[in-house]
Amino acid sequence: MITVTGTPTLTTDRLTLRAPHPGDLAAFIAFYATDRSHFTGGPKTLREAWNYFGTQIGHWVMRGYGMFVLTRTGDDTALGIVGHWHPNTWPEREIGWVLFDAADEGQGIAFEAAQACISHAYDTLNWTTAVSYIAAENTASIALAERLGASLDTKATPPPSTIPALVYRHLSPSLISKNPPRRAGQPQAQPSTKGAQGATSTNVSSRASASAGSPTGGAR
Repeated sequence: MITVTGTPTLTTDRLTLRAPHPGDLAAFIAFYATDRSHFTGGPKTLREAWNYFGTQIGHWVMRGYGMFVLTRTGDDTALGIVGHWHPNTWPEREIGWVLFDAADEGQGIAFEAAQACISHAYDTLNWTTAVSYIAAENTASIALAERLGASLDTKATPPPSTIPALVYRHLSPSLISKNPPRRAGQPQAQPSTKGAQGATSTNVSSRASASAGSPTGGAR
């Protein structure tokens, strides 16, 4: 089996985040056949899902970073995708997340994985800012973004999309430690980072683009 070589593997207390490989295709296709994929560009036909899975792998080659497949450590079953996403029509680089199965929600899995990806973006990839594009109706992902310390950036430009997206801007881990996420009932603080990082021209999991689904989907 040919794989994407040279990609990092991230680990947390419970999870392993690795690059996608052909063995993940069945789980990916199964997810995109369901209505659960609505906020990430689905549902998709078999051919569309196959092509989009290829895009996930190709993104690593084109950008040098991409969406990780999310697994429990010791079990290589794909639970979803989470990571770094920037198609050529995205205004900014995105942190995205998707859990394939609703049964895996409510366990802090997406939160734990997204935290690791935010740290990787700022500390290893040297990003100066990061966003998540989230559909207004996707209340689960909005709640997760806010729990991660992100706040709504009304001045940012959303990507071209068939579903209008809100832009949530993530603080760097160092700023989060100084400005911890609000508790329920507290007013949300404004982001202390401004503006978009330079991009060449867009997700796992957000709203769907006309050409590429953003990966920010319902997950907790």
